[in-house]
Amino acid sequence: MQTLVAYVENKPGVLNRVSSLARRLAINIDSLTVGPTENEEIARMTIVAHTDERGAHRLEASLEKLVDVLLAENISSRALLERDLALIKVAADQQNRPHLMELIKVFRARVVDVAPESLIIEVSGTVDKIDGLLEVLRPFGVLEMARTGRISMTRGNDLLRPPLLDIESSAGEPEVSKVE
Repeated sequence: MQTLVAYVENKPGVLNRVSSLARRLAINIDSLTVGPTENEEIARMTIVAHTDERGAHRLEASLEKLVDVLLAENISSRALLERDLALIKVAADQQNRPHLMELIKVFRARVVDVAPESLIIEVSGTVDKIDGLLEVLRPFGVLEMARTGRISMTRGNDLLRPPLLDIESSAGEPEVSKVE
């Protein structure tokens, strides 16, 4: 697995171009999350791909060539903080509910919805933590699950600096200037 971060212009069609690029390179994306940054003109993508270092380098170089991509970087070998979020609906009758509540507490998850025959659990953390909770919940009956996909950030003073968008260009289109 390789983790790449891309800063992109926050406009329609960018996600399609990035996913199409991965398809053309025959790289399977395990997780792709996109969200706004502190600058509303820029979005941050976290791409987790089933590939080796060489494939990640090809993807990174190809991403950098896309017009809407401001910065792309493979952060796999750096110190990372990674998180995923899951909502898990599990069968829960009156008999197994107390045991489920203990398991939920062990995983530092929380119940966000209670129905007569089910619970919805919210859990965030590493992929391994969420996978571990899923494994212990399976015997009770996992009815439905939704996951956000991984988001990653380099730790400490290791910063990824997104380029700035010059909003005041004369042509009316944003101009991109790279930050050194």
